[in-house]
Amino acid sequence: MSSIHFLDSFFSNPFFHNVLFGNEIVQYIYGFFIFLLIYFVLKIFHRYVFKKIEKLSFRTNMDIDDMFVSVIKKIRPSFYLYIAFYFSIKSILVTSTIQGIINAILILFVVYQIMIVLHILVDYILRKKFNKEEEDESTIGSAVYMIGKIIKFALWVFAILLVLSNLGINVTSLIAGLGIGGVAIALALQNILGDLFSSFAIYFDKPFKVGDFIVVYDKSGVVEKIGIKTTRIKALQGEEIVISNRDLVSAKIQNFKKMKERRVVFSFGVAYETPTETVRQIPSMISEIINSVSGARFDRSHFYKFDDSALSFETIYYIENSDYNTYMDINQEIHLRIKKLFDEKSISIAYPTRTIYMKQMDN
Repeated sequence: MSSIHFLDSFFSNPFFHNVLFGNEIVQYIYGFFIFLLIYFVLKIFHRYVFKKIEKLSFRTNMDIDDMFVSVIKKIRPSFYLYIAFYFSIKSILVTSTIQGIINAILILFVVYQIMIVLHILVDYILRKKFNKEEEDESTIGSAVYMIGKIIKFALWVFAILLVLSNLGINVTSLIAGLGIGGVAIALALQNILGDLFSSFAIYFDKPFKVGDFIVVYDKSGVVEKIGIKTTRIKALQGEEIVISNRDLVSAKIQNFKKMKERRVVFSFGVAYETPTETVRQIPSMISEIINSVSGARFDRSHFYKFDDSALSFETIYYIENSDYNTYMDINQEIHLRIKKLFDEKSISIAYPTRTIYMKQMDN
């Protein structure tokens, strides 16, 4: 009670009741104490919450607590200072103009902090939604980056309109102008926007990714980069092929990287002089050869037609590997074994021949 009486007697001094800019000095002192109290309470609360969440993030494998740590780190001391100043000024009489300026600055501070939080949240959602499906982060790059930029730009436009509206500015005509301007920009940039949205389609639909071997029209090669406007392919000959994303979206694409096994069809012919019983045994011979080669799976082999110069056979087998070099090695080994067996069995591989019959005319 003595301390309270001391303060009452202290502030009862006429000096503290002098008026300065429309307020007694004691009101400024009260406002200053309110400022210190609110500022230190906010700082202590910030530090306490930050430490709690930071400790929790170390103990868990979740990344959502890491996001909250990032959000708290982004809150600047100047924001706490201004919040404390805003509430401390309530104890002092100020003109409506000054109060309007203080309110406007508060709106700007709050909107800015909210936008920082939304930026972190957008990055977190995009990373959580899309990156978890990718083995190679380089396959994401431009598409997700541009999605984030577009979302953030839209949020900033909305935030600016909200601030202007709260400051008493009529934003209706501004919104209409933005709409007309947006249509004009879209028409002027329709080709670029077409490629941009095509890159989104490639990313979300995933017809191919970096490292895949694809064939587009008469071009083929390994995908090196999926950009915003174009996709770059390294051809087998070594050159780089640049194809518009819009062309890729509308094209028929063969993706050999997604192939789990390769179906191989080949034909050969034997001479017409080959005995019928040997012709009957050839499919089973082919079957034994293919099944004896590691990595190959026999499907069928048939004598299927009489050609001009050969008895033709069609054979189908599968290679349980998508690698092209592996396919060529297995295919070569099968052909060599067929050649060796035919040599041993005296089976002649047919080749185009022509027999000419000449008739002698009587004089």
